[in-house]
Amino acid sequence: MTLPHGAGEIPMQEYGRGPGGYSQPLAADSQVDITPKPNNAWLEKSATRPTSGRRTWFILGAVVVVALIAAGVAIAVVLVKRNQNNSTSSSSSSSASSSTNTSGSASGSDPSVFTKDSRLVQSFYGIAYTPEGSQLPDCGNRIEDVITDIQLLSQLTTRIRLYGADCNQTELVLEAIKQTKVDMTVYLGNYVVATDDGVAYKRQRDVLSTAIEKYGAGNIGGVTVGNEFILNYLSANGGGSDPNSSGGNAGAQILIADIQDTKTTMSGMSLSNISIGTSDAGAYFNTEVLEAVAYGMANVHPWFADTTIQDSANWTLQFFSETNLAEASAVSNKPDMYIAETGWPTNSSTAEASTNGAATASEANLQIFMDDFVCQANAQGTKYFFFEYFDEVWKDIQYGGVEGYWGLFYANRTLKDITIPVCS
Repeated sequence: MTLPHGAGEIPMQEYGRGPGGYSQPLAADSQVDITPKPNNAWLEKSATRPTSGRRTWFILGAVVVVALIAAGVAIAVVLVKRNQNNSTSSSSSSSASSSTNTSGSASGSDPSVFTKDSRLVQSFYGIAYTPEGSQLPDCGNRIEDVITDIQLLSQLTTRIRLYGADCNQTELVLEAIKQTKVDMTVYLGNYVVATDDGVAYKRQRDVLSTAIEKYGAGNIGGVTVGNEFILNYLSANGGGSDPNSSGGNAGAQILIADIQDTKTTMSGMSLSNISIGTSDAGAYFNTEVLEAVAYGMANVHPWFADTTIQDSANWTLQFFSETNLAEASAVSNKPDMYIAETGWPTNSSTAEASTNGAATASEANLQIFMDDFVCQANAQGTKYFFFEYFDEVWKDIQYGGVEGYWGLFYANRTLKDITIPVCS
């Protein structure tokens, strides 16, 4: 590590295998059939028969009853056909408008009409987001949940970043933005795996291309190729902590090839104006990679820097300025630089992991960090994605410690005991 306690980087045991709620299994994307199924159970009611004598008045009555039943059946048949036609029409419309996981919300609702939460303020430059259930092989994400997330996120920011493209998450997010009609720019992601010979990259490149062809580039701010790739490559190959070492440069060539391939793919779709960037731990940007991208995103976490909560905001902004902005200004193309992740955990699965040096995980400290960082960063023109939207249960299960507790919201999408800062 180039800085004490991993300052400006994310330790492998915590985020190296899937930062920001993203993991790397290799199964195929899930396909969920959400076409409404007609309910015809009401047609199965049995008819009753009279069992009395043969009197003329009864026969006449039976005739009348039969006639009434026949009329009722005829009406029912008409209604059934009409309902079936409506159901078929609705299903066909849904299928025509979207692929799996991306057709609309509940029947009769309009996702663009939703109740605003007075506690939410659009103060954040951007927020890091991974839809719930976007980890292979399970892929349990749902359009209904993503719509809810976009409705909430739109009240906090006009920008979000994704980490990968598996489990159809790109289409889900773009579809949710389309349905909610909110002002939202999304930075798409392709999570490149350092040790799989390009398998994950190619799989995600193809689904990203499909999603962009379907929804267009109107809501896309850029495509981020790789997340902490150089950090992960060096860790996997015993290359130390210098991103510009021979090991770092070897990893850079792999990542640059994927970056160039993404540019070629976008150009082939007549979308050469889409910005292509990369993301890495703050201390792990390779110079050659920076020269190949339009933007870089740096994970800068004061939690890992052995700083106090009182100093955390200033430390974050100073590190980003002196390290990442300085690196970008030193290369000829001068890529735009963003803070890809910064935030503060609010809890821990173990008492031992609830502190890191002088840092303590708590909602009160998240409040302090937000109050000190958000408006100051906005005033300075710092571009950042606050980490993160909500707590992610799968990370707590898989990694423990503070991993599952970085959200502004709890996992059930309830706002934590915090007040969103209001910036002038």
